[in-house]
Amino acid sequence: MFGPKSSFIAAHYLLAALAFIGPVLDFQSVSAQPSQPTPDQQLLREIYQELIEINTSDSVGSTTQAAEAMAKRLLAAGFPAGDVQVLVPAGNARKGNLVARLRGTGSKKPLLLLAHIDVVEARREDWSTDPFKLVEQDGYYYGRGTVDDKAMAAIFVANLIRLKRDNFKPERDIILALTADEEGGDFNGVEFLLKEHRALVDAELGINEGGRGQLKKGQRLLNAVQASEKVYQSFRLEVKNNGGHSSLPVKDNAIYQLAAAIDRLAKFDFPVNLNEVTRAYFTRMSAIETDVQLAADMKAVARDAPDAATVARLSTSPYHNALMRTTCVATRLEAGHADNALPQIARATVNCRILPQETAAQIQQKLVSVLADARISVTPIAESKPSPPSPLKAEIIGPIERITQAMWPGVPVVPLMGTGATDSLYFRQIGIPMYGVSGLFDDIEDNRTHGKDERIQIKAFYEGQEFLYRLVQTLAAAAGQTNAM
Repeated sequence: MFGPKSSFIAAHYLLAALAFIGPVLDFQSVSAQPSQPTPDQQLLREIYQELIEINTSDSVGSTTQAAEAMAKRLLAAGFPAGDVQVLVPAGNARKGNLVARLRGTGSKKPLLLLAHIDVVEARREDWSTDPFKLVEQDGYYYGRGTVDDKAMAAIFVANLIRLKRDNFKPERDIILALTADEEGGDFNGVEFLLKEHRALVDAELGINEGGRGQLKKGQRLLNAVQASEKVYQSFRLEVKNNGGHSSLPVKDNAIYQLAAAIDRLAKFDFPVNLNEVTRAYFTRMSAIETDVQLAADMKAVARDAPDAATVARLSTSPYHNALMRTTCVATRLEAGHADNALPQIARATVNCRILPQETAAQIQQKLVSVLADARISVTPIAESKPSPPSPLKAEIIGPIERITQAMWPGVPVVPLMGTGATDSLYFRQIGIPMYGVSGLFDDIEDNRTHGKDERIQIKAFYEGQEFLYRLVQTLAAAAGQTNAM
């Protein structure tokens, strides 16, 4: 879940946010071992293993192979050939995508289930196990993609087969899209599908990664729903100078000019600007947090005009700070052309994570103002990709809360704004609301996504399967058809 999506993992950032939370509610613990697997769980494990053991990294892997394997599964389960398509872009034979459809009555627009099947690189010598073998050990499944994002991909395939087997006839079609290059690379599967095959993935709403259940010391803390995300935008700062011989230095030095301006940026904070999702986050977290001062600050910042002291205290947490405001940070520097010459050019890259209710143009103008040096140009490095928030509608959040309470009594549902980006942004851009929710709980103090020995608790994996089965049934079913609750 990365690339520009620097919220890789909501769990990583929530560690700071939840550092003081204790088991105030009757949060249930997660035992290490699941019970004897059911036939549906066994099917899921087989699908999961098949996906994990297909290398889908950008360098040498193939999402086409994985998409074809999942298509074969669906066809064998009785899905019509016309409803299962592997779509491969011209000139990118390894970047295939799967789109499949479970037909409903058509009385409502479809529900989209989105998961990427590419993974970040993993080298055998860096891991304790083979990253492209599913290894079961000590109550965990190990392997690259076990969390990000082949868990959801496998669950969606297995659950779609289960719904087909049970003759489930929803009000809306259920569309499954398994896509390439979410993690990076030169091709993005969602962009390709929306450009070349829009009708196949057009939906009223969708479910994707981005929100997970949070565990700490075996206790479930919350079930997060990612309903918005920040916008990724980098700017190039550049100052030019005539230069000269280093033996005759002058005060008019391109490096000094740029350094002074970056120092001004380092001391600047963008204003607090909450949106519906972040306001709901702080409101709900204030009821969970056990640190009295922190809970009071969260409650206060959710109001319209928090005082400066409240904002200052919350800003000491990088995660809370990133939720409250746009952030811009210098990430690269380049200057000069010789050791014995005054620099003629000095450049810096400033990476911004922009609140969804603000624009890149506004932030560019603010940077110019903060740098306060007309000699420094500020230029977008690439076009930004806005991602408007998905509304926190009762018909979406309500089922998530009900199913969460049915499965894990006392565990709250908390709306989340991703501090980076996921592929949900492409659908949000065209007006299709996306919700990052999985019911997959992982430990905020042991996050291995994108790292060595990526893993997921086996029990949590199968509970996520059941959570998503109930949620998809509820969001897609005609009245009276679902037995999710």
